[in-house]
Amino acid sequence: MIPPPPSLALKFLRWFCRADYLDEVEGDLIEIYELQYLRTPSSAKRKFIWTVVRHFRPEFIKAFSQNSNTTTMLNNNLKIAWRHLIKQKMYSAIKIGGFALGIAACLLITLFVKDELKYDQHYTNKDQIFRLVFEFEGEGAWVWFPAPTAKALISDFPEIEKAGRLLNAESFGAGTSEIQINDDAQIFHESGFTYADHELLEILEIDFIKGDSRSALTQPNTIVISEEKAKKFFPKEDPIGQTIVMKNNARGGPFTITGVVQLKEASHFQYDFFMTLTGVELWPGEQDFWNATNYHTYFKVHPNTNIKQLEDKLDQITKKYFAPAWVAAGDQGVEEESKKVSYHMQPVSDIHLYNEEIVDNLNHGDIRFVWIFSAVALFILLIAAINFINLSTARSANRALEVGLRKTVGSSRGTLINQFLTESFVFSFIAFVVALCLASLLLPYFNTLSGKALALPLAEWWFLPGLFGTCLLLGILAGFYPALYLSSFKPINTLKGNLSKGSKSSGLRSTLVVFQFTTSIVLIIATFIIHRQMSFILNKDLGFDKNQVLMIQGTNTLGDQSITFKNELLNLAGVENVSISDYLPVAGTMRDNNAFHKEGMRGKENPILGQIWKVDANYINTMGMNLIDGRNFNADMISDSLSLIINQKMADAMGFENPVGQRIQHFSRLKTVIGVIDNFHFESMKDEIRPLCLAVGSNSATTSVKMQTEDIAGTITSIERIWKQFAPNQEIRYSFLDDRFALMYQDVQRMGTILSSFSVLAIVVACLGLFALSAFMVEQRTKEISIRLVLGASLSHIFQLLTSNFLKLVAISILIAAPMAYYFMDQWLADYTYRTTLGWDVFIISSGLVILIAIGTVGYQSVKAGLISPTENLRG
Repeated sequence: MIPPPPSLALKFLRWFCRADYLDEVEGDLIEIYELQYLRTPSSAKRKFIWTVVRHFRPEFIKAFSQNSNTTTMLNNNLKIAWRHLIKQKMYSAIKIGGFALGIAACLLITLFVKDELKYDQHYTNKDQIFRLVFEFEGEGAWVWFPAPTAKALISDFPEIEKAGRLLNAESFGAGTSEIQINDDAQIFHESGFTYADHELLEILEIDFIKGDSRSALTQPNTIVISEEKAKKFFPKEDPIGQTIVMKNNARGGPFTITGVVQLKEASHFQYDFFMTLTGVELWPGEQDFWNATNYHTYFKVHPNTNIKQLEDKLDQITKKYFAPAWVAAGDQGVEEESKKVSYHMQPVSDIHLYNEEIVDNLNHGDIRFVWIFSAVALFILLIAAINFINLSTARSANRALEVGLRKTVGSSRGTLINQFLTESFVFSFIAFVVALCLASLLLPYFNTLSGKALALPLAEWWFLPGLFGTCLLLGILAGFYPALYLSSFKPINTLKGNLSKGSKSSGLRSTLVVFQFTTSIVLIIATFIIHRQMSFILNKDLGFDKNQVLMIQGTNTLGDQSITFKNELLNLAGVENVSISDYLPVAGTMRDNNAFHKEGMRGKENPILGQIWKVDANYINTMGMNLIDGRNFNADMISDSLSLIINQKMADAMGFENPVGQRIQHFSRLKTVIGVIDNFHFESMKDEIRPLCLAVGSNSATTSVKMQTEDIAGTITSIERIWKQFAPNQEIRYSFLDDRFALMYQDVQRMGTILSSFSVLAIVVACLGLFALSAFMVEQRTKEISIRLVLGASLSHIFQLLTSNFLKLVAISILIAAPMAYYFMDQWLADYTYRTTLGWDVFIISSGLVILIAIGTVGYQSVKAGLISPTENLRG
């Protein structure tokens, strides 16, 4: 059955089309649509909409049919507009080119913003779905809760209909895994693993293609996979009942596939493998333990629930569960600490963009980026529109005689306004066509910058009509002031030529030029500071050496052979050291937050919260860390299994003046400090360095190789050869530590690169206008310049005469832009604990760059004017 054509397009056709044409046109269009639908259903609606738009012509429009004079007048206006466009090629090219650049930038950023805003908007009950957030005053907010939290929400709060947990597998090194399918010997690497309750899949409305969301994860050792992975591993088989063996999962397996799901692209919830939480216990008694926080907790409330009242009631969790657990653990000051705790219900639709203050280790967008890029797009469009207004009003003297003659022969002001608005629309329409082509060409580059896969929605029914409507609106807005200004000339003044002098300068034009360059300077300064902060981050002394460290992933599949593999690597000429540990100073590797006490102080003092990393004896040397006191671990000393090496931050937090020999209590065990290392950055530089302990332990998913050679490629080839001997059925995976470190700041680099691109675009558009204005000023003052040259004026005098006014405007722009940029960038840098300085040199370099660009732009016309032949111009 053929669906009806788009109703909005039909309504539009019936609204504008003449009654005597409507039946025939509508019948023909519907017949063509039905034939096209039979041939190409996917494009039939788009073609129907485009055909309706193409019929929006004078001969079909009701208003034009009533007055043939109107049609004639429109045709005349279009002809005049075209003649002016052709006659003034340079000014027309600058008007259209600048406008097109602004529109193209605006279009690309609109696609980016639209994509960001659609995240997590697909839930049918999105106003009822929340994620629980824990906030501790002075420490921040996070989303990890104890295992029994979901059960407590259901039992204690009748407003909550359903609750489910997510245990992010990356927290203990299982976010990526080497897997085997059934009994196949081939080992594959996959990422996107997580543990989940079956209730979570129901709450987040995960669409099941195969299996049942109510029962898919109710049995131990079951797993649900995405449609993409089902097609990859079982292209011709039913995945249900097949098994996946996880090589680095110590908590059960093989996993039986019980469901296949289709995931939404625009969702914060991006996993491919959902392992059941049924039967999972991280240690005996963990599922009823309130002093360990590992789970994200989502819940769905009943309709019409008062969210504010429920959020206030959540404080009962502290009183009923957390406080008693803290007392049992020996914490002091529980009553005071309880006052600092609060709970928030974060709507699921806010998780992607409104998460800057909440720690959850997920990939996010940032609403601040959306606002920044939206503002940049708007300002670039305004800069382009200002060029249009400036050039239209600047050339008013050239149109004054035309306006005077037309008014003398009877043209009304309304008729003249229509003429100038028609010209504006013609410019706008051509600019939109050019902009669409530019956006198509620049989209791959923009996708690379933004890390997205955006596409122009040409097939969407709303895109082309929306573009046409925006074109019409911008044409009217950009041309409205010039139309009013030009149509206001009095015939007697224009015919006497009294307007020529007055049109040479304009306070409005100067104001608009200042606005253009102020915006451009702010963008340039912001770009410099963002790149300086990135340089600061990448070149700062981190407390470890990230250079020439190769991280080989998936080495846990080697089992008992991992030590032999390590020793083989140590025998290579280009290898300096090798360490086996999944705890590394870059994001995406293992973390282990715990509570520590000084010996004998458990139950008497509040614990010190910090990290404890399991490493081997080669770890400190492989990572190039600085041991400032004591000794390193010794693989031959059994007693080192109860020893710790702590960072200086932990020593300070514990109050140790001489840390070596002191004992620290970790749960029920006492461990002796044998060494102290200098502080090193292991999280983002937005956060302070926190207390950390290194302990001897075993986790072998990552083997780090410190190379000391200029032949990196040759050493890697040797490593690959050894790998093949140990794991012939598994592809080697590796990355460099410095590259992984840089990825931690990918969003900052991306923002800097995008701002750089748009800063260049903004200054180019502004300089196009400046070039055209200076060219016009030279044109207007040709005879004056010739007289000055005859009287002996030098080239430098002419240069100063023509550039001084523009340079004053640029100087004013700098004075306005500098404090604005300082304020905005100081606010941005406030997010970083470790940050660069807002040095005066950035502002001087940025200002000098803009001045040089302005001088180059205006100076070309000035030098050109100074080299003209005075005789020819005075003779004319």
